[in-house]
Amino acid sequence: MNLPHIIVLLWAWGSLRAFEIVEKENIFQRTPCPAFLMFDNAAYLADMSFELPCHCKPEEVSAVVWYYQEHLGSSHTKVLTDFDGQMLTAASQVRVGSDLLVRFSIRMFSLLVFRAQPEDSGLYFCGTRKGDYFYAYDVDIQSSEGMVATFKDLGQEPFADDYRGSLHVFTTFWEWTPCDRCGVRGEQWRIGLCYLQSPDLSPRYRKTMPDVVSCGSRAVPRKLQAKVRDHTPELLVQSCLVPCKNTTKIRGRLMAILNYVSKVGRRPWLPQVPIQYHQQRLSHGLIISCPGARPEHAVAWDKDRQHFYRTQYLKGTNRSMRVFIDHGNHLHIRFTQLDDRGIYYCWRQGERVAGFRLGVASQGRYKVSLSDPEVRSALELTLIGYLLLTAVFVTIHLCRCCCYVFRCYPSFSR
Repeated sequence: MNLPHIIVLLWAWGSLRAFEIVEKENIFQRTPCPAFLMFDNAAYLADMSFELPCHCKPEEVSAVVWYYQEHLGSSHTKVLTDFDGQMLTAASQVRVGSDLLVRFSIRMFSLLVFRAQPEDSGLYFCGTRKGDYFYAYDVDIQSSEGMVATFKDLGQEPFADDYRGSLHVFTTFWEWTPCDRCGVRGEQWRIGLCYLQSPDLSPRYRKTMPDVVSCGSRAVPRKLQAKVRDHTPELLVQSCLVPCKNTTKIRGRLMAILNYVSKVGRRPWLPQVPIQYHQQRLSHGLIISCPGARPEHAVAWDKDRQHFYRTQYLKGTNRSMRVFIDHGNHLHIRFTQLDDRGIYYCWRQGERVAGFRLGVASQGRYKVSLSDPEVRSALELTLIGYLLLTAVFVTIHLCRCCCYVFRCYPSFSR
């Protein structure tokens, strides 16, 4: 193939590529906005991050503004934008409990909310800075507090559907996560959120199925909200076993290098994943997070060669647990002890990604700060005890005064 033919082919490929890009833009611009504003229902679990795309906008609009209302027609509306549509937030910088105005980002006209909380439930509008709305969402963030875990290996089954006349309350499960470990027995699970079916729902809210929305949707009337309040999200867990991928060649090369090094001198200890060291004070609590993990990811924890399975270490399985895993995939160690020292490994999506070498110090000075939750708890308990003692002291003296008055002045009792 000579040079002219190559130039012609490159020109044709570039033309087709440009046509593809223009065609995508035209499809986006031609997407008609609804004449009557409807709300798409979407449900997520607390601490998850989600994206709300603005599916339609007029061609002359170059930047969108997102608005938030807790209830339809509320006088208090939050503006979620910098009025340029370019406000960016790094997910790694977002902390639990941060305000919604800190935990959002706008990218390519879509709204991203990081680590959503139940307080973020409400209505989200895509529009202009003048207040014209194009698209809207009805978002339901369901709390993980009280989530019920079901272990299939123990013969447990999910909750049965609840029928109350025309009201049907049930759990909709997501897809199974990948196995959280490889090469050894692991676990996988699926999250189930609360949904209901009723003919009494508001017609302004768009449903994926006829008369079906999430339990916290704004389409649910108040008389039905009280009936579904006790239906919490569910977590279905089962065992799994999968082989590790593409590790034979790497291990073979690594062993060859180590064998060569061992001939020269002592074989060094080489960690398979990055290891971070942390020194913890004795009898203080610790929470460890897996890097890059989200609540919907398959995350597992090991201590040295001990596996922490959710069947035994999931939060709520046993109230007296000192070491447990919460629904956000964080490892909690309450009242650190000396035997907690070791290396804690984190698995994410079936791959070991990080390790934490924990050291426990039995001595050392500790700077008291009111920002420490343990200090605040100690102060609260001290104040409550002081108030109780004061109430008992006052009650005893009042009783003694009453007895003295009635004994010395019996006419008062008549």
